[in-house]
Amino acid sequence: MSTPEQLLFLPGASGNKTFWQPLSDRLATTAARCFVGYPGFGGEPADPEVASIDDIAQRVVAMLDRPTALIAQSMGGVIAVRAALAKPQCVTHLVLSVTSGGIDTAALGAQDWRAGNTSHFPEWFVSFRSDLSSQIASLTQPVLLLWGDNDPLSPVAVGERLGALLANATLHVVHGGEHDLASVHAQALAPLVDAHLAAA
Repeated sequence: MSTPEQLLFLPGASGNKTFWQPLSDRLATTAARCFVGYPGFGGEPADPEVASIDDIAQRVVAMLDRPTALIAQSMGGVIAVRAALAKPQCVTHLVLSVTSGGIDTAALGAQDWRAGNTSHFPEWFVSFRSDLSSQIASLTQPVLLLWGDNDPLSPVAVGERLGALLANATLHVVHGGEHDLASVHAQALAPLVDAHLAAA
C-alpha cells in the first residue's frame, strides 16, 4: 500500500470542520489536507440530495481520486468505513477515533447518544442503524484506532471489537480521554498518526 497523497478529515455528528485542525497542524506528513463537511450538519447548508449516511459516504468516495488516508471522528468513522469498502484501492490508511465504525455498540456498553436532545439533527440520521460487522473484515489497510478510557459514548470495548474485526488494526487508548480526545490530545497523538501514515 502506498503512502497517502491526501488526507481527508471527517468530523463527527457536530459537523465541526475545525475539529481535526489541531492534529493536522502537528502532522509532519506533506500530504494535502481536506476538511470535509456534511450537508445539514455543523452549519453546512442542507442538500435535498443528501438524505442518508450512504449519500454522504458517496460524496467522500467521489473525493477518492488519489491515494488517500481517511481520518475520522465518531460518526465520521462510519462514513470512512463505508467509503473504504466502496473504493478500497484508493484508501491507503484509516485513522478511526471513538467511532462505532458501523457495528452495533449497545451490547458493548455504549451510552445511547439519542437519549439527549436530537432536534438539531436530520431525522434520517437520528433513526440510522447499521451493522457492517460482516463486511469490515475485508478492509486490509493499516488502521489506527484512537480511544479514550473515559468516553461513555464509545467505550474502549468498542475499539477492542473493531480491532478484532479489522485485519490490520492497532488500538491506542488515551488515559482520561473523552469523546473529543483526538482534538484535545492532538499534540500527543500526532506522532502516532505520522508513524501510522508512514507504515506500509
